[in-house]
Amino acid sequence: MTAGILIDLFSDHFHRFFKKPKSKDSFKLEIAWTVIWISVGIGFAIPIHFVLGEAKTIEYVTGYALEKALSVDNLMVFVLIFTSLGISHILQHRVLMWGIIGAIFMRIGFILAGISLLESFHWMIYVLGAILLFTSVRMITKKEKEKLEIEKSFSVRFLKKFIPLDLSYNQSRFIVKKQGKRFATILLVALVSVEMTDLVFALDSIPAVLSITDDVFIVVTSNIFAVLGLRSLYFVIGRGIEKLVYLKYGLTILLGFIGIKMIMSEFYKIDVAYSLVVILSVLGLTVMFSLIKTRKPRH
Repeated sequence: MTAGILIDLFSDHFHRFFKKPKSKDSFKLEIAWTVIWISVGIGFAIPIHFVLGEAKTIEYVTGYALEKALSVDNLMVFVLIFTSLGISHILQHRVLMWGIIGAIFMRIGFILAGISLLESFHWMIYVLGAILLFTSVRMITKKEKEKLEIEKSFSVRFLKKFIPLDLSYNQSRFIVKKQGKRFATILLVALVSVEMTDLVFALDSIPAVLSITDDVFIVVTSNIFAVLGLRSLYFVIGRGIEKLVYLKYGLTILLGFIGIKMIMSEFYKIDVAYSLVVILSVLGLTVMFSLIKTRKPRH
């Protein structure tokens, strides 16, 4: 798994072979990496099956599918961040590379803390379930922003407390030195925005996967494999993500289902296999109805 993380992070160097980042060759490369990482993520269920058994395999696949689905919502916010900040296509690779590193460490910390809380205070499962229900309601009621207001963003206000900003600089460095003084660039604003976004989404996704299993190994691996390849997936579906018009509704249903599952777990346990069927069914229907809705009529 460590080797997989290193390969994903440094796959960025492959893009240097393409002078035109938006060329067909570059897009094909992104598709190839996406297929590879999804195959690796799903394929990891094979050794789990032989070593840990069928039950753990279902838990892993369910957790992976859930985390992968929730990560797509992350990508929609990333599109908003990069578009609003005017980050070029090639520099987005750099930001997402470091963003993935931060996301992996952050999620592992949240997972260990969440499992520790559940072991020490079992009633926390009701709190986590309530958080997911609240998130599902918030997701369906909140209005989508079309543009990020840079000066008012939390990332900018946060950075200003530690270092002055030079928002006119849009090169490959996070910090520049001018007249003997260090400035944070727009690239660092983008990186902090990406990390803050993952922090918010981790507060939702970690409780969701903990409703599937409290096995540290399963939770950590399903999360890491869901994050791996997120960068290439961003560049693949980023071009057509607006076609997933019902994604918000699908994720709302999933988070609501998981929240209810956690709250009623003391009285009635829903088998993990049934949870997997629900997750895959909701995702399949969401994609199908979205494509039908956005399909161009034939002339």
